Amino acid sequence: PLSPAAVVGAGLGGSAAAYFLQQHFGPQVQLDVYEAAGVGGRLATVTVNKQQYESRGASIHALSLHMQDFVKILGLKHRREVAGKSAIFSGEHFVLEETDWYLLNLFRLWWHYGISFLRLQMWVEEVMEKFMRIYKYQAHGYAFSSLEELLRSLGGEAFVNMTQRSVAESLLEVGVTQRFVDDVIAAVLRSSYGQSVLVPAFAGAMSLAGAQGSTWAVEGGNKLVCSGLLKLTKANVISARVTGISLHSSEGRALYQVHYESPEGQGSAFYDMVVVTTPLHPSRSNFTFENFDPPVADFPGAFQPSVTSVVHGYLNSSYFGFPDPKLFPFTSILTTDTPDLFFHAMDNICPVNISAAFRRKQPQEAAVWRVLSQQPLDKQQLKTLFRSYYSVQVTEWQTYPRYDAAKALPPIVLHENLFYLSGAEWVASSMEMIAVAAKNVALLAYNRWHQDLEKIDQKDLMHKVKTEL
Repeated sequence: PLSPAAVVGAGLGGSAAAYFLQQHFGPQVQLDVYEAAGVGGRLATVTVNKQQYESRGASIHALSLHMQDFVKILGLKHRREVAGKSAIFSGEHFVLEETDWYLLNLFRLWWHYGISFLRLQMWVEEVMEKFMRIYKYQAHGYAFSSLEELLRSLGGEAFVNMTQRSVAESLLEVGVTQRFVDDVIAAVLRSSYGQSVLVPAFAGAMSLAGAQGSTWAVEGGNKLVCSGLLKLTKANVISARVTGISLHSSEGRALYQVHYESPEGQGSAFYDMVVVTTPLHPSRSNFTFENFDPPVADFPGAFQPSVTSVVHGYLNSSYFGFPDPKLFPFTSILTTDTPDLFFHAMDNICPVNISAAFRRKQPQEAAVWRVLSQQPLDKQQLKTLFRSYYSVQVTEWQTYPRYDAAKALPPIVLHENLFYLSGAEWVASSMEMIAVAAKNVALLAYNRWHQDLEKIDQKDLMHKVKTEL
């Protein structure tokens, strides 16, 4: 039996990994979860006027089956939807505006962009439909030892290639026009990843699926999923920063020593199995691996700096061409890739607890806006967006991989029973992608531990799963 196991990081990846490990190995597995900052990782909230607001990771796609499950198991609720309209701003004018009337929106897209819009939808739907196969595979206990194998089993070589070429290239190939890519696709990717249409096609498809599908969020804040899963698994959460892992072996089995720094000083502990869910890129962590032969390789790739500013203030609607603030109709503004635009997106956000009586602020009232940008906003930029403001809370992150089409994907298996979860973000960075990766790592760990090789990297799974049913 597996005795102690360690999970490094208590964001969504770490909490989901702890939960799935316990689900497969059974309640007797002793789990230590190391977290230096705070449970929830990037799923953080900020407080304005005694109300909490999501500072990041705000929406979850309707097809996120693992996230849906977590919410059910934990007895959490979906946050009430508060309607609002979006528009895409070019720095001078709105290139696309949403209306209350769904058919008019479709007509506008059709009028402006012709069949591009339909082609985009068909492309995204095809990718999502194949991606959804993962839930069937996982329900049958199948796991993958690399991200390439996982992608191959869902969509063949085409899926692997989608991590190596840009979303722009893939869309132009299926007949989407350059203008649609520049106006609409660029705006969606800026608002979700803070990057351009050069992000890989797979990450792009996931982000576009979120933009056009129905999305939801957790009442009380998405981070409640993390604390809830850790409570449910009765994991032992240790407030410490892991500095490295060294390999020892006893009776022919690998034993991992996890070294950490906590407020009480330095310490270490031994484990049969370790899952690392924090990014291992040199720019992000000074994590060392000792006594591994061959050594654990360095991970190429950098992270995209991104800044969230939560501003409580009065929108300067005249900057957007609305001299009378009462007439400003949008609650969410995306932007095109224009050199002089200093922000990626901004939205009028609602608190994480929405009562039945809640109503959105009118555009002429002071509201809470979340502005996403690459650099912190200076006074002049804040003055451009807001007539006046009461408070600004800035969070700087290194959130998303800087997607560069030429990179190979990071490994999942670093050693016999040492696994790496965050590499999945190089495929696509979304809450559900992380949850899928956590389930895969737990199944992989379990199948390897029990030498059940029939359940790892199987070819032709669609056929196998069909005959098993």
